[in-house]
Amino acid sequence: MSVTEPPTAVLLPGTGSDEVFVRSVFAGPLAAVGVELRTPRPRPGKELVRAHLATLEATDGPVLVGGISLGAHLAARWAASNPDRCAGLLLALPAWTGVSPDAPAALAARYSAADVRARGTGAALATAVTGVAPWLAAELTRAWTGYGAGLADSLEVAAAEPGPAVAELAGLAVPAGVAGCTDDPVHPIETARAWVAALPNGRLGTTSLAAVGADPEALGRATVLAWLRARFER
Repeated sequence: MSVTEPPTAVLLPGTGSDEVFVRSVFAGPLAAVGVELRTPRPRPGKELVRAHLATLEATDGPVLVGGISLGAHLAARWAASNPDRCAGLLLALPAWTGVSPDAPAALAARYSAADVRARGTGAALATAVTGVAPWLAAELTRAWTGYGAGLADSLEVAAAEPGPAVAELAGLAVPAGVAGCTDDPVHPIETARAWVAALPNGRLGTTSLAAVGADPEALGRATVLAWLRARFER
């Protein structure tokens, strides 16, 4: 791939999130650099992860892959298994590395799944949005409702899915932009820094949840700018 020919980007959503949020984060920043964006919808239920990986498998040509949280995990692991098909990585809000059942995001997903099973989506959602920023409450309400009866299974599958191992990240030589929020306890900025340290050609971008709440593209810009630095800096 020539540096003058940006690839198509296929970006996956995070746990309990959806393609709407991915587009709100990345559509503008990627359009600004001439990259076409594809945002597959999640398939709720036990096949959630398999469906996301099947989407990447069905993509033609070298592509820029990534996503948010779980989406970033899956894209990095897919890229490690398909290095010739990956043109670069856009990895926002990584939540853990390898097998990490006690990571904050994994614990939160398992708790939410149990609450959905015990009390139903409506009651669990009411608890989940209590005390959170209005923009995040709106995102959770839309996305969780869209998962329907598959929500609990989706959360459990996501919580159990390993992140990329350090060795997998170390084998990814493509340009990689990794972004984290410095004030996000569920997706610790330390994880983003660890991923960048492991990636041979990774760069870090940072923002904050407050900034994302005001403008979702803040997260996309941080990720895309980090990728551009990895792509062009030597």
